[in-house]
Amino acid sequence: MDIHQEWKRAQSKVFWSEIAPCDHVVQIYDNDDQFLNILSEFVADGMRADDCVILIVTHMHMEQLTSKLSQSGIDIEAATKSKQLIALDAEQTLSQFMVNGWPDETRFTKVIGELLHEARLQSRQVRAFGEMVAILWAKGFSGATVQLEALWNKFIHQQTFTLFCAYPRSGFTENATESMLDICKTHTKVISAGHQNEVLYKTSFPLKAS
Repeated sequence: MDIHQEWKRAQSKVFWSEIAPCDHVVQIYDNDDQFLNILSEFVADGMRADDCVILIVTHMHMEQLTSKLSQSGIDIEAATKSKQLIALDAEQTLSQFMVNGWPDETRFTKVIGELLHEARLQSRQVRAFGEMVAILWAKGFSGATVQLEALWNKFIHQQTFTLFCAYPRSGFTENATESMLDICKTHTKVISAGHQNEVLYKTSFPLKAS
């Protein structure tokens, strides 16, 4: 990604409605409010488009997101019952395919493949948000994080769905700029701080899926 590229500005609803299948979007956020504002728009737009939305999130963020979406009039219980919304715990899902601190591709393909099969039972388009990479990154497993992003990229192009993930800026400490670039290169679009239903983003140049 060109670090000198100017940030573009868009309304959140417009940004997410124009996102393409196989796009892999990342947000680097400063605080949970910024993160949840962007994520709630991602989910809400999926609901409006009648997509199936997969959420692989921490328990704390799921509680906060549920409250935020409910306040905006989205019936989480109904969406869950109809399988339009599928929510999984990030730590538990991660444990299903991690082997000795490294994501096992065969196990990953099985876990995520079964999840996508369930999501497509009603013939809906699929968009997913995953917080597993942020968990690995926070634990200091930078190599495993980049490998998991690569596995997601490969799967996106095989299965054709939109993927969104997010990292707290506080997780980038030593060599922060270089580390951010390594993460951004595995994505097609990079979101910075968003507020008041607005997104600031750049177009990235992702690594090719192997």
